[in-house]
Amino acid sequence: MHRPRDGEKGLHDPVIAMTETLASSTQRKDQRAAFLARAGFAQAQLIALPADASTRRYFRLSGESLLLMDSPPHSEPIGPFVHIARHLHGLGLSAPGLLHVDEVEGLALIEDFGHDTYTRLLAAGHPELALYRLAVDALVALHRAPAAADVAPYDARQLSDECALLIDWYIPLLIGKEAALGLREQFLGLFADACGEVAQRREALVLRDFHVDNLMLLQGREGVAACGLLDFQDALVGAAAYDLMSLLEDARRDVPESLRVALLTHYLMQRPELDATRFLEDYRRLAAQRHAKVLGIFVRLAGRDGKHGYLAHLPRTLGLFVRALEAEAFAPLRAWLSAHVPGWRNELPPETLTALRQTPYRLVQG
Repeated sequence: MHRPRDGEKGLHDPVIAMTETLASSTQRKDQRAAFLARAGFAQAQLIALPADASTRRYFRLSGESLLLMDSPPHSEPIGPFVHIARHLHGLGLSAPGLLHVDEVEGLALIEDFGHDTYTRLLAAGHPELALYRLAVDALVALHRAPAAADVAPYDARQLSDECALLIDWYIPLLIGKEAALGLREQFLGLFADACGEVAQRREALVLRDFHVDNLMLLQGREGVAACGLLDFQDALVGAAAYDLMSLLEDARRDVPESLRVALLTHYLMQRPELDATRFLEDYRRLAAQRHAKVLGIFVRLAGRDGKHGYLAHLPRTLGLFVRALEAEAFAPLRAWLSAHVPGWRNELPPETLTALRQTPYRLVQG
């Protein structure tokens, strides 16, 4: 099944409120019913799954191993999901199967992978090495193949737009909104300088959210097909190091250093054609970029959308960001942050976190 990344609904979450309104509208219900009838499931009973921070919704068909995917075409066209799913199927990888699709109406009947997400299995004590090695093997299979056609590049502009989330949402909590705005161009320029080379990579399809919340163990399948893949509709073509870094530098879960090193080695041993030194350099630069993005996203989710559960992950993410910036390529950015953003290495003080939980963000950031 497709799990939302955060089940907590805020009191002022406009995206989820809009999603529920769209999903419950009479017209949309009629469209879903007609679609199910055309697919041969007119009598199916739908069980709504919790919404995430998008207008996309999922419904489980009672008694069937199927989900109804409802992705309103005006906000989240279903085409990219279908395109990437078919590409993954062609590589022998396990994206949800597509039983019936209507791209015009934004509806699809897809395979229900069940409940065995990596997150749940790890919490239940499943051996982590076996799960992670399977995920790494799936990445190797993906990266050995040509990238999907007609997929946009993970280019300098996209990387910069994501880095901007740190200066737009997180840093204002440290120095105030006006000061952060005045420093925005310098910050983005320094990040662009450090990530200039990696922004040119067109090596592989990058799924972009490759971590334990979006991976599933599928019983009865062998090899890399046993690793179920979710949440790939925003895939781009970029550096091969990105998804491996996303798996091993997890903002939501501590990954032991010994495991991280073992899995990096496992990946590189299966790809002897790579320049390992360059790959690891890409990994470090993309780690800094991703952690900057995620720090901003978590603050935005809490302050704007009322999803306060993400605040618990800030200390881990900050630690990963600080570590990533130790790379030599980021020496100018480290010096700049120390000069202009006092305390950037330190966790947000308790009073700031309390204010984020209780006060509109525009008042917290000054």
